[in-house]
Amino acid sequence: MTDINALNGYTQSGTSSTSQSAANKLSADMNTFLTLLTTQLQYQDPLDPMDTAEFTNQLVQYSSVEQAIQTNSKLETLLSLNISNLGAQAVSYIGKVAQVLGNVMPLEGGHAKATYTLDKNVESAVITVKDLNGKIVYSEQAKITAGTHEFEWDGKDADGNQLEDGAYKIEVTTKVGRGETAATVTTTIFGKVTGVASDSNGVYVGLGDAVTAGLGDILTIRNDDYFDKNKPGEEEKPSVPEEGDKEDGSTLEDAARVLKTAAEAAVGAATLGLL
Repeated sequence: MTDINALNGYTQSGTSSTSQSAANKLSADMNTFLTLLTTQLQYQDPLDPMDTAEFTNQLVQYSSVEQAIQTNSKLETLLSLNISNLGAQAVSYIGKVAQVLGNVMPLEGGHAKATYTLDKNVESAVITVKDLNGKIVYSEQAKITAGTHEFEWDGKDADGNQLEDGAYKIEVTTKVGRGETAATVTTTIFGKVTGVASDSNGVYVGLGDAVTAGLGDILTIRNDDYFDKNKPGEEEKPSVPEEGDKEDGSTLEDAARVLKTAAEAAVGAATLGLL
């Protein structure tokens, strides 16, 4: 993942074609070769003509190279079209939350989220958050059991100061028992997709205003309200029954009253019969 300023919308950046450059160079070399060849043929000794086998082989080699360059050109065209199609499809990710393989997470609106996966149980583990200058801004104890664990951060440092939104690096260090092999830690980060861009190497998505990731590193795409759920420090709001639920409750209450009235009437009738 790479730090960026921002991505807005879809940007198709033009790139120079390496096959086109090679074709231009080959054409220049071929013209030079033909000029030298025709000059040699023009001034050759008629009684001792030059051997044609050598320059014939050279012509064959030039032809083979030209075909290879044309093949590369076609492949570059197909690759460019594929990148364009992927970029166009990735536009639908804008506004949604992406889970990306990596360790640089965007802090957005005082909220950042990541996961870390331990391949084995460890004796201790610590999560450290650093800014892009390498300064530690926050740390806490991490889970020590094998598996995937979530980490949410409210963007406050150890002193409780709210930090600016931006890119922050998450590191998970572990300690294992003596003689054991070190644990493998895999981290993923979450960020709202703000834009899509591409170059000759592939398609990239912008996360927040400070982080970008390759399209191939995206693991999952979530709804745009994913960050609004269970933010750090916020209590879960009690659910309010919908109108349909109220009607169902009223119906049950009415049915209970009818049954109670019928039961009282039955008891009264039985009492009169005994008398």
